[in-house]
Amino acid sequence: MVIELLKFHVAPDLRENFIQKDAEIWTAALAKYPGFLGKEVWITPDNSKEVILIIRWATREQWKAIPQADLQAIENKFAQVVGTHPIMESAEYQVRKFPHI
Repeated sequence: MVIELLKFHVAPDLRENFIQKDAEIWTAALAKYPGFLGKEVWITPDNSKEVILIIRWATREQWKAIPQADLQAIENKFAQVVGTHPIMESAEYQVRKFPHI
């Protein structure tokens, strides 16, 4: 499994709308692609301007197979509804499983 982490800067008064529209637009769109396993939204009590998205993919190949044109179309639709919000951080992680000893 591969984890995609995206950290956004969102004004506190726009945060709930950002989260709701992300679920309606991005999550709904990604769910149609092979390998999408799910998504979580993390918020921190210490920073009301930060929204972290954790997206789980079965394999990196399935994640990266999504056509760039599709991703841009989804982003355009999302930006029309909520505007643009800078990505503060993006990262990729592999879930490491250890054998039972």
